[in-house]
Amino acid sequence: MVIKKSIDVGGRTLSVEIGKVAKQAHGACWLQYGETIVLATATHKPNPIEGADFVPLLVDYRENTYAAGKFPGGFFKREGKPSEREILTSRLIDRPLRPLFPSNYHYDTQIVASVLSFDLENDPDVHGITAASMALNFSEIPIAAMVAGVRVGYINEQLVINPTYTQMKESRLNLIVAGTEDAIMMVESRADELSEEIMLDALEFAHNEIKRIVAFGKEIQAEIGVPKMVVEEENPITPEAAEEVKAQCSEKLLKAIYTEGKKAKEKAIDKVLEDLQATIPEEEEEKRIVYTKAFHALKEKLFRDETLLSRKRADGRSFTQIRPISIEVGLLPWPHGSALFTRGETQALVTCTLGSFDDVQIIDNLVDDDCNKRFMLHYNFPAFSVGEVAPNRGPGRREIGHGNLAERALSAAIPEEEKFPYTIRIVSDILESNGSSSMASVCGGCLALMDAGVPIKMPVAGVAMGLIKEDEKYAILTDIAGLEDHYGDMDFKVTGSEHGITALQMDIKVQGISRQIMSEALSQAKEGRFFLLGKMKETLSAPRAQLSPRAPRIAQVTIPVDKIKDVIGPGGKVIKSITAETKCKINVEDSGKITLCSPNQESEAAALEIIHRLTEEPEMGKIYEGDVKRIEDYGIFVEIIPNVHGLIHVSEIAEKPVRDVRRYFQLGDRVKSKIVGIDDQGKVRLSRRVIDAELPPEIPNYVPAPQGERSGRDRDRDRGGRGGYRDRDRDRRR
Repeated sequence: MVIKKSIDVGGRTLSVEIGKVAKQAHGACWLQYGETIVLATATHKPNPIEGADFVPLLVDYRENTYAAGKFPGGFFKREGKPSEREILTSRLIDRPLRPLFPSNYHYDTQIVASVLSFDLENDPDVHGITAASMALNFSEIPIAAMVAGVRVGYINEQLVINPTYTQMKESRLNLIVAGTEDAIMMVESRADELSEEIMLDALEFAHNEIKRIVAFGKEIQAEIGVPKMVVEEENPITPEAAEEVKAQCSEKLLKAIYTEGKKAKEKAIDKVLEDLQATIPEEEEEKRIVYTKAFHALKEKLFRDETLLSRKRADGRSFTQIRPISIEVGLLPWPHGSALFTRGETQALVTCTLGSFDDVQIIDNLVDDDCNKRFMLHYNFPAFSVGEVAPNRGPGRREIGHGNLAERALSAAIPEEEKFPYTIRIVSDILESNGSSSMASVCGGCLALMDAGVPIKMPVAGVAMGLIKEDEKYAILTDIAGLEDHYGDMDFKVTGSEHGITALQMDIKVQGISRQIMSEALSQAKEGRFFLLGKMKETLSAPRAQLSPRAPRIAQVTIPVDKIKDVIGPGGKVIKSITAETKCKINVEDSGKITLCSPNQESEAAALEIIHRLTEEPEMGKIYEGDVKRIEDYGIFVEIIPNVHGLIHVSEIAEKPVRDVRRYFQLGDRVKSKIVGIDDQGKVRLSRRVIDAELPPEIPNYVPAPQGERSGRDRDRDRGGRGGYRDRDRDRRR
């Protein structure tokens, strides 16, 4: 049975078709928006993973280059490992769906979202969220609700649903929201210092559209009528087990929860569990499993009750209190900027490196053939930061996601390329972690930028907020630590400056988060952000006045477009010679903008002087010094500017008449002269007489040419070009 239905979303048609393709998958959805098409499939293995205590969900989002009518970059000309964008979009799909699976669902499940067509205007990422959710809901795989995703822009003071790529260039907001009919489940955003009120309006605006899309999807689901599989829970917690564990462990567990220090707390909790397990014979394996489950359930309940009912946090802080802050900058001598940011038991060592135009990251994507990225932030989370042992196999999806959040947070503060033409790389190495290392990366990254002397637009800080909610009671927590993140109902990260929000990331595990709760959370986050900004300013109030002495020097100059060939030279000969002579990297753009990257000030000055001379126009009345390039009976030709020659007539050589020019000048002599005339054809007339009336000494042992011989005056005269006397190869530049 083939079903195809459509709905209007943001002024364009969103259509869903099922039953036509991928029929052997357990669920499939062909979703089209404009001329962008995403196919999402959902499949699961027939048997559960024994002993698993997690939802084994794998999400793969892939953007096929053929979707945009392009070839993939690289030597092999086929898609390889997922790009960072594909990994980030896979996370966007995973995060709102994972909490909706039953906690006892342990079947290997895979969602594959493939971009089949891309119209260069409608971004497929948010439609991957909707298509994946529909594929799950149209299958037998159990999931609690249907999810839809939308993007919101803020253009000309107006909120816009699913803005196009063209519109997004003018948008001050890039907000992705995923949710069910009843609640927002996930938020990811970049913003240009927008207020909390605008962000709340945008979230509400997005959720209203999500409700329409979900209702549309549920109509299709009802028409299909696929029954959901029933999942039996293995070793459920019995009331007897729950009561016995509560009686044995409550008091000791509560004391362990309030133990100071992450490692000490973990050891204390583990000791309570070990004591419990020691009371159960090893042969009663099933009982040990049930009692262990009951222990973890009790730990969660005690922790939540202490926060929600007793209004106490496990580390003794108030709900709005941020852990102690320690900041050190400039601690590494060779990186261009460095900062060690410590907040409680979370510590980030963040460095800033400045590079040239050669260091930009070239990204091959569906929209642009070569997208140059000049600001990047990389986040590393080694196992030792949490006292564990694991091989280092490169960044995982979580590390890429955390790095992207911190990068979006700081991107609003990065100066424009015209003002600061450097490539900027920040690396955040997490040395210790107990809650919100991504926000430590934001604070540390901002400090490293300032330590390097980057003229950022404004300081940026970030704070992680948490929520514990039961019915109508709730507690909003500032600067959440590990247990509060694990057992809480919301992880809400907010970054920004004193003027507004620059990035948001939110994951919600429960429904019923009202606008009032969101408003309180944002207001509380603002207070925390201002506190952090104050602490950062105590250490470094503004960017350093000078760049790090070890940073490369970059200068820019703009020349007329018709002079580009003079700088490049035939086959790149001229620009290569400048690079070899001055040790500068030089990049010439078609617009005439030239960027130089030099190791020191002397090299920069030398390169700029050469470029200036190559592109300089002859100036009436200006004195030049140049080499004699040609000698005729009637005068000498001097190269005053590279490839620009002027004539010093015999009458302009000196006050005293000159009968034989060759008696006083030979090729290569350095001569000073002044421009006294430039005609309509650009031919330059020079005078030595007006600045030096004396004749130079005669050439020793000079022998005059035989009477009647000529020097080739007619052969070489009037070669054309600027000044009328250019070299022959002037038109073969570049």
